[in-house]
Amino acid sequence: MGQPLMVYVDGSIVPAESASVSVFDAGFQSGDAVWEGLRVYDGTVLRLADHLDRLEHSARALRIALPGTRAQIAAAVAATLEANGFRHDVHVRLMVTRGTRSTSGMDPRNAPPRGTLVVVAEHKPVPEVPTPQRLRTASIRRPSPQVLDPGIHHANQLNSIVARLEVWDDGVDAALMLDTDGFVAEVDTANIFCVADGVVRTPFATACLHGITRATVMEQARGAGLAVREARLSLFDFYAADEVFVTGTVCELVPVVEIDGRRIGTGEPGPIWRQLLDAYRARVSQETAGPL
Repeated sequence: MGQPLMVYVDGSIVPAESASVSVFDAGFQSGDAVWEGLRVYDGTVLRLADHLDRLEHSARALRIALPGTRAQIAAAVAATLEANGFRHDVHVRLMVTRGTRSTSGMDPRNAPPRGTLVVVAEHKPVPEVPTPQRLRTASIRRPSPQVLDPGIHHANQLNSIVARLEVWDDGVDAALMLDTDGFVAEVDTANIFCVADGVVRTPFATACLHGITRATVMEQARGAGLAVREARLSLFDFYAADEVFVTGTVCELVPVVEIDGRRIGTGEPGPIWRQLLDAYRARVSQETAGPL
């Protein structure tokens, strides 16, 4: 047997099989937590400062007190990677729950003054050649800011899970989700883009996560001289697009070749997706050239 996976839980690094949080933990009981998904390349956490910014903003919105400074949280990530001997092709789930409540129930006043930090690092390589995706539109809608602001990167993922369950038996790869007005929001686990007549478009971040990979791709596209637009986009815009692709920390950029049984463009990954993936990977190599 190989070395057991080591995880960080509230100040200690322990084997994953023996790691635990209290049954009164707010994240366990209610999904009352915030989190970030990080990717490690050549010993460096990509865009760590941006992820810590988003973690802080989400925690502030939920009035969760982070259990330490940014430097201390970064040190916990580094210690977890070191304990596992991980340097490359690693995905890290960084979580902060509201902490262990004094009793069951959702009342945040029963939680401690500081949250609980958990860091889980796993070896998850990104495929050199991503597998093209097929999507199916779910009836489950992404909530608007008046219901639950998608800018809060919270740990309650039931909205996405129920959408994925709905398309589970359809032989597709993921659920495409609309907002409450019927416009495209995102895929259940990723942001989404479409390309038509050379213009790269993505939904406004009003019913989708403010994705860090999403922002990087938009920046790279503009730097390459491509027109980039955020817009309210309908299913028609995606059905009629020349190319569609999804973006995320875990997956980087993955082409979509079918939505709701409709072939996208030629039915093959498109040239602008390829151009942007190459640019993204070049950017990653440039930004991760130094130590953690």
